Amino acid sequence: MNFNCVLLDASRIEIGDRTLMAPNVQLYAATHPVDPVVRSTGLELARPIKIGKDCWIGGSAIVCPGVTIGDGVTVGAGSVVTKDVPSYVVVAGNPARIIKHLEKPGEESVTLK
Repeated sequence: MNFNCVLLDASRIEIGDRTLMAPNVQLYAATHPVDPVVRSTGLELARPIKIGKDCWIGGSAIVCPGVTIGDGVTVGAGSVVTKDVPSYVVVAGNPARIIKHLEKPGEESVTLK
């Protein structure tokens, strides 16, 4: 985990082995109701965040409440992850979307000639 990272841990945040985070990554487990009347009561909600092993979270990326990120995922710098991400993909953007599928370790593609 690099400098200026924020973990708003109103709920459980799990980070897998060998996962790296660049500067300014923000993990927000807390959220608030959308309805302004309910929000004015001070109600705060929280949903857990889970990040798998061997991930790379790029600088200034944001992970929203309730998101699960699979193993071996790369999150592009500045991305906003609003939904679950499957293992071994690259996601980028706001909202983050899959831009590339990665091979699982030990699974090499074979080209026949």
